[in-house]
Amino acid sequence: MSMNNNQRWMGGIVLLGGGVLLAALLFKGNEEIKQDQPQSTHVHPTTQTQPKPKPLTPSQGGEMVQLQDLAVDVETEKRLLEEQRRSREKAVAEQEARAAEFLKMQQQAEAAAARKAAEEYAAINARRNPEQDSSDNIPPELVEDDAAKKQRLADEKRKLEDKKKAEQQKNDQQKTEQQKTDAERKLADEKRKSEADKKAEDEKRKADADKKAADEKRKADADKKAAEEKRKAEADKKSADEKRKVEADKKAADKKATDEKKRKAEEDAKKKAEAEKARELLENGDKNWMVQVALAANQANADAVVSKLRAKGYKVTTSETSKGIRIMVGPSKDRGVADAARKKITADESLNMKSAWVIDWVPLEQR
Repeated sequence: MSMNNNQRWMGGIVLLGGGVLLAALLFKGNEEIKQDQPQSTHVHPTTQTQPKPKPLTPSQGGEMVQLQDLAVDVETEKRLLEEQRRSREKAVAEQEARAAEFLKMQQQAEAAAARKAAEEYAAINARRNPEQDSSDNIPPELVEDDAAKKQRLADEKRKLEDKKKAEQQKNDQQKTEQQKTDAERKLADEKRKSEADKKAEDEKRKADADKKAADEKRKADADKKAAEEKRKAEADKKSADEKRKVEADKKAADKKATDEKKRKAEEDAKKKAEAEKARELLENGDKNWMVQVALAANQANADAVVSKLRAKGYKVTTSETSKGIRIMVGPSKDRGVADAARKKITADESLNMKSAWVIDWVPLEQR
């Protein structure tokens, strides 16, 4: 009888220790999962950064995952959130695996304890007398322990299923909140992108306007410079042309003056030669009748009258006197011929010499 009590005490202690161990593991797993979850999922990533999740220690079977603070960059935020989600899922899976492993170990320990108790009970019964071996000798505590064990296992299974269901609901809620956060972040990203595109477009439009204004200014400056260079070139050309014209005029004037001087010298020489010839004829020849047509006050007037007469074909002779330059046509040996020449000269209206007369020409030295 004392042996049966020892077996019952041993089985009760094993069951109690396994339950305490399983409860401690489940409680510890819940604390680790709560620590792994973000403290707040409703805070917008652009206004506040999420707290760092507590990494699993190597004794808990997890890898050391060090998450950085949520940065302003959208891609970095997405990557950090994805790493947090994977870490949470991995922690939950590892915790469930450890809980299932401890439950299996507990079941194995309970089965081993029950098997050992049955073996001991069978050995005790085998040593009893045959008359004592009946169904009345089966301890009712053992049957009750099996029923309690089944009830407890069913309760633990139900609790584990409830816990899994709660965890699933919690994960679904976190997933929904994460999707909401992602949608808000996406809207914020789209808004930022739209504002950035608008700003870039405004800056591009402003840059194009500035470039156009700079090009127009540069073109205006170039046109102004070209116009100034053109005006300068035209002024230089005009100045050069005027200088060349002045030089040409001066050269022409010099040439004209030279030609005039030369012509005058030639005319003077010719007149002198003609006067010498007339003097020679008058002094040495036998022609002594002249038609005096005019008495010029100066040489220019005399030259004009001489030119008219010579143009008509008359032979003209000039002689200087104290009163002026005498202009005469002839000489002729016959007075009648000289008088006929006079009449012809006075009748010619183009000559306008009404006061012509015939003179007897005698050289001064012979008078």
